Amino acid sequence: MHNYSDDMISDFHQLSEKISQLADLTQSLRSENADLRIKSIALAAENAELTRRMQEAHERVAALLEKIPAPEPDEEAA
Repeated sequence: MHNYSDDMISDFHQLSEKISQLADLTQSLRSENADLRIKSIALAAENAELTRRMQEAHERVAALLEKIPAPEPDEEAA
């Protein structure tokens, strides 16, 4: 049977506590990472939708501009 000094036992408890803290931090970071991935996917989808809507608006404006009659030559000077 080994005789452990109080210092060795104390060191073991400190190491054990640090390992526990590291495990907790790792789990917290994994959870945060998963949340950020979900938010990133949602933001990418929102960005794609906004881009699509902007393109549709651009196409509608371009179509309206094509319907506007060209000014008469004498109107350009005015």
